[in-house]
Amino acid sequence: MKALFSLIAVLILMLIPLVGVGLANLQGLFGIVLPYLALILFLGGFIYRIMGWARTPVPFRIPTTVGQGKSFDWIKQNKIENPTSNLGVIIRMAMEVLLFRSLFRNSKTELRNGENGPQLAHGSNKWLWLFGLMFHWSLLIILIRHLRLFLEPVPAVISSLDSLDSFFQIGLPALYITDMLIVAALTFLFLRRVVAPQVRYISLAADYFPLFLLMGIAATGILMRYIFRVDIASIKEFAVGLLTFTPHIPDGIGTIFYIHLFFVSCLFAYFPLSKLMHMGGIFMNPTRNMKSNNRMVRHINPWNYPVEVHTYEEYEDDFRTKMIKAGIPVEKE
Repeated sequence: MKALFSLIAVLILMLIPLVGVGLANLQGLFGIVLPYLALILFLGGFIYRIMGWARTPVPFRIPTTVGQGKSFDWIKQNKIENPTSNLGVIIRMAMEVLLFRSLFRNSKTELRNGENGPQLAHGSNKWLWLFGLMFHWSLLIILIRHLRLFLEPVPAVISSLDSLDSFFQIGLPALYITDMLIVAALTFLFLRRVVAPQVRYISLAADYFPLFLLMGIAATGILMRYIFRVDIASIKEFAVGLLTFTPHIPDGIGTIFYIHLFFVSCLFAYFPLSKLMHMGGIFMNPTRNMKSNNRMVRHINPWNYPVEVHTYEEYEDDFRTKMIKAGIPVEKE
């Protein structure tokens, strides 16, 4: 039911530009006003969320580690998994962001019937890591490829990446590898939430909605490239106009493009309100961005305010007589 609700919401979003552009001729609204508004909401919401996390006090040093910490010289330290230097933290964070290192160690637990009754079985589970990595890297490459629509001349690096992505050319236009990979990854992530009972139980409509929205973006993009051919020159003229703040709507842009653009605008506007904010939140995570030097350096919360304390010496002065009568040892007789 949660997945159905999200699917219906995305289908309604698809009908909005279909009717607005196809019947009402509102190309200016869907091609200029809404993209700019979505970008403003994305940037404003993103900065607001990051600033909120940055202002959150961190009273304790709480890095999550899985390796040997720094100890005696004859005990080898794991400088990546238990870093005590800024360089170690940077390397650890880079491996987390670029390779999903912690997700690679993901494991699954199942209750199976054994010879002596139900038994708890533990095993490695790399599929989520593989398809998650596949999705994120494919999305990044697709975003970089799209820069060719906004830049003139197109930088050599983007042209080279475009050629590499379409290395396995099958007919015309060339088939992009990332198009196939992102569809496969999104399909896996969706089926995982539907098929696995534990994941299905904790999944919310807010988990399915971005999946369906991303599927809609990928599907309309693939349809534009391979089936409903659009005028790339007109789209590039339109994109450059948006980038240079001289927007105009050229002729030859089909309705499918406006559906694609509206999906992207919805994703940008929804981004700061969703779990997709983990893109920025990973860098603000105190379990990842702090050094594990608790035993070497005392971590003092910079937000601490002066507190009136009652020391043990003062406590003993107040109750020394009663402590002696009760047989409690005291430092001063």
